[in-house]
Amino acid sequence: MDHPERLGKYRITGVLGEGAMGVVYRGFDPDIRRLVALKTIRRQPGDAGGSAFESAARFRNEAQAAGRLQHPGIVSVYDFGDDGRVAYIAMEFVDGRTLAYFLGSRLRLGDADIASIAGQVLDALAHAHEHGVWHRDVKPSNVMITPQGRAKIADFGIARFENSGLTMAQTVLGTPMYMAPEQFTGRVIDHRVDLYAAGVLLYQLAAGRPPFVGSPEVLSYKVVHEVPPPPSSLEGARSARFDAVLARALAKDPAQRFINAAAFRDALADALGHAIPGAVSPGALPALGDAYAPTERIPTGVQAAPPPTGSGLTGTGLTGEPPTHFEPEQIAAVEAALARHVGPLAKVMVRRTARQCPDVPSLVAALAAQITSAAAREAFLGSPVARGPGTGGSLGMRGSTGSAAGGQRTGSIGTAMTPPIGLGTLPVSDAWLAQARQLLVTHVGPIAGVMVKRAAERTRDRTALIRDFAAAVPEAQRAALVAELEKLG
Repeated sequence: MDHPERLGKYRITGVLGEGAMGVVYRGFDPDIRRLVALKTIRRQPGDAGGSAFESAARFRNEAQAAGRLQHPGIVSVYDFGDDGRVAYIAMEFVDGRTLAYFLGSRLRLGDADIASIAGQVLDALAHAHEHGVWHRDVKPSNVMITPQGRAKIADFGIARFENSGLTMAQTVLGTPMYMAPEQFTGRVIDHRVDLYAAGVLLYQLAAGRPPFVGSPEVLSYKVVHEVPPPPSSLEGARSARFDAVLARALAKDPAQRFINAAAFRDALADALGHAIPGAVSPGALPALGDAYAPTERIPTGVQAAPPPTGSGLTGTGLTGEPPTHFEPEQIAAVEAALARHVGPLAKVMVRRTARQCPDVPSLVAALAAQITSAAAREAFLGSPVARGPGTGGSLGMRGSTGSAAGGQRTGSIGTAMTPPIGLGTLPVSDAWLAQARQLLVTHVGPIAGVMVKRAAERTRDRTALIRDFAAAVPEAQRAALVAELEKLG
């Protein structure tokens, strides 16, 4: 695609990254003579009406939310502009990498460094909450780590202002893996959804994996109904230091969580046994000094700064090789499905996002959240690769087993399941879906309606629907649910 040489007064010097919504450029402010990051939102011909309005509103929301916050742990916003072709935010240029990058490298940190990152995030959230801003999308890809070991929260695109109508209170927004139970069930939310997300982040740092994984439907059930195992009980655990803190941070009832970010941080310090370090210790993250390398898409006649000498970049940047925990065929299938909706950016998006996702269902969900066009997003979620096993998709992880001849397949939550046999490819009616919803309510509660609606938008095939519904309930309940669903007329 063509890139501008300027946005307003800012001169473009390189491309830091690209996504479905727009491009993030490295820029230069000639007035203050400093580097900036320029986050843009492109206006696509197919985006009209509500979708385009929603994207633009969230973009302006990010500028307004972050712009009112001044804290060393929050990426500063300097300016908001619109040159008629693209809208852009000029913000602090952070020399570093996201926390998702480090988690993707499977690097395990010591307790003090884990507490340092989580404590810095909580300090920043305390400041935001004091100013009436709830981030609502705290996750590793929105936390930057600088070469000095400092953490900075970015991306306030879906932030909510307390006592403000800027965003709808009951709108389900966020990244499912980091959403609190009340966000799935439609209850009133407050700042404690950020504390829950910070708890998920702490869990990942301590356990090397998130507390729950799976498709959005599976995640919604697990988050609302299941208790994650304490990190100390997992294979390769190092200590039980943070178990009690996490049990409270991830409580289903917001009233049982920490009252605020400061209380959460105090409990973290008590668990650590001494003051939380203000920065990650030198050398704890070997790649900490690797600045973002610009991609090859540079505006004509514009010279990008070269990557740091000896940075050690070996194909793990924005357009590098796919993560090794996916089969190449899986990555290729997801790229092909996504490319129909976002074009050549699909390769960059998939390979970048895959490093943060443990399996294909979570990868598909994370990619769908980046597609700003509602129609394109639904079409992508309805593609075979998104529907999963048994419907032409290629879900699973490297090393998973399956049989194309009717044997067992690995379900989206990693448990061997056998699709119902003898039902054929039968389309279901609205009446069948209503009955299925009533059955599911007894197993998963009020989220059953959302699950059925989303599943029906992807497929009306009876076999596929029964398999998907069974995958969303605990293993002990699956046989009974399948039997009940098979009896429906």
